Amino acid sequence: MNKRIYFGLYGLIVILLVLPFVVPNNFYLDLAVRMAINAIIVIGLNLLIGFAGQISLGHAGFLGIGAYASAVLPMHFGWHPVTAMLTGALASALLAALVAKPIFKLKGHYLAMATLGLGIIINIALRNEAQWTGGPDGMPVLPMALFGFEIGSDRQWYWVVAALLVLTVWGSLNLIDSPFGRALRALHGSEVASQVVGVNVARYKVSIFVLSAFSASIMGSISAHYIGFISPNFADFFHSIELVTMVVIGGMASVYGSIVGAVLLTALPQALATFEGWETVAFGAILMLCMIFMPRGLVPTLAARFSKGDDK
Repeated sequence: MNKRIYFGLYGLIVILLVLPFVVPNNFYLDLAVRMAINAIIVIGLNLLIGFAGQISLGHAGFLGIGAYASAVLPMHFGWHPVTAMLTGALASALLAALVAKPIFKLKGHYLAMATLGLGIIINIALRNEAQWTGGPDGMPVLPMALFGFEIGSDRQWYWVVAALLVLTVWGSLNLIDSPFGRALRALHGSEVASQVVGVNVARYKVSIFVLSAFSASIMGSISAHYIGFISPNFADFFHSIELVTMVVIGGMASVYGSIVGAVLLTALPQALATFEGWETVAFGAILMLCMIFMPRGLVPTLAARFSKGDDK
């Protein structure tokens, strides 16, 4: 990684270390936890959309699988929360592997509709299996316990998700600079050209989809344990669109853009709390304006402008 990338990672670590000591109350600490959770999810989704160029409009379905695995397995079968979380993540990865090859033969609108259909199927299954999932009403989630220690307070969860965010950013930056990451960027640019130079396009598409689904499922489990209650809204269409919006607003093919997009759009509903029902309108308006004035997203656009300024 170059010096600028390291500087960004070190800056993130400093912010995460200082943040819990400067926020005025637990409300803002809770908001910071949710921002970090969304940032990790969006980084994985950006690897799929921004770097590999493969759209997914049903990604919240994998969050739902992870969340319900962490709720159902400990509640009904007595599984340890960590075992349940890993089982949900493996189930999500397996499902992604099974559907990825036929889905990613499609392109454009057809690919978007196929991923949307996958998310809808998962959401319907979670709603209909009321005996296990509580149906539309949802169900409680048992606390997360590690080595006999129960993670309960907002501050404890903050340090957990902050550590996961740093590891995710570090791992993603290294992945992007690896031969695997260069192959992803190549197939985003041109699948035909990638095949000509020997890139196995199908394998890389499946691999990044599986990785993104696995990451989303893990964070679905983390989010479920943190909140303590889940409903099928975890896996609905609007949540998927919200995640894609975070990718686009922050910046396609930008790890730090994913963080910025997650922070902005997690905070936005709180800022619009007095205008109940207008959050979706705001998401749509911001996305539209971003696509018009900053089609590359906030972070890549600002980075390009500052780079031009440095060259003068």
